[in-house]
Amino acid sequence: MQIDLGDPEGRRAGIAEIKKRLGGGPLNALVNNAGISPKLEDGGRMNTQNTSEDDWKQVFEVNFFAPILLARGLHDELALAKGAIVNVTSIAGGRVHPFAGSAYATSKAALASLTREMAADFGPDGIRVNAIAPGEIDTSILSPGTEDMVADIPMRRLGKPEEVAKTIYYLCTEMSDYVTGAEIHINGGQHV
Repeated sequence: MQIDLGDPEGRRAGIAEIKKRLGGGPLNALVNNAGISPKLEDGGRMNTQNTSEDDWKQVFEVNFFAPILLARGLHDELALAKGAIVNVTSIAGGRVHPFAGSAYATSKAALASLTREMAADFGPDGIRVNAIAPGEIDTSILSPGTEDMVADIPMRRLGKPEEVAKTIYYLCTEMSDYVTGAEIHINGGQHV
């Protein structure tokens, strides 16, 4: 199903539909992977001086508010499963990035902090909340020039989507039963 995560009414309708489909049953995992990072018309980075207020608000709706509101809306189903929530943050949440815009970066930094808060609040109900912070992953949405960053990554390569998926899987299974409030960096050492 599709949900417009940037629209509060769309989120509410989406949560209602998920609950309906689950029929009161458990939800084992919620992976908050959606994210937007608008660019300038020429494809350039939007910074603190040239990002419109509407763009700031839209980015935070999708990247920050959607994860907490989905988790709150599906709390009972997650608790029933003793489930896991994985928030996808970014290397851009901890450093200025050459391509990711300011709104994106600050929304991901806020999501990292929110992950810790959620871990404290959801933990007593048996729900684990963690985050992953990918760096440069070899996907079709990479910005031009990303290949030039490889020389500065200690592992000297881009990450693979399956490496991200395996970490998410780990955080959603019993292999990580006592892991909560963590943010795992998946970036080949780029953050060091």
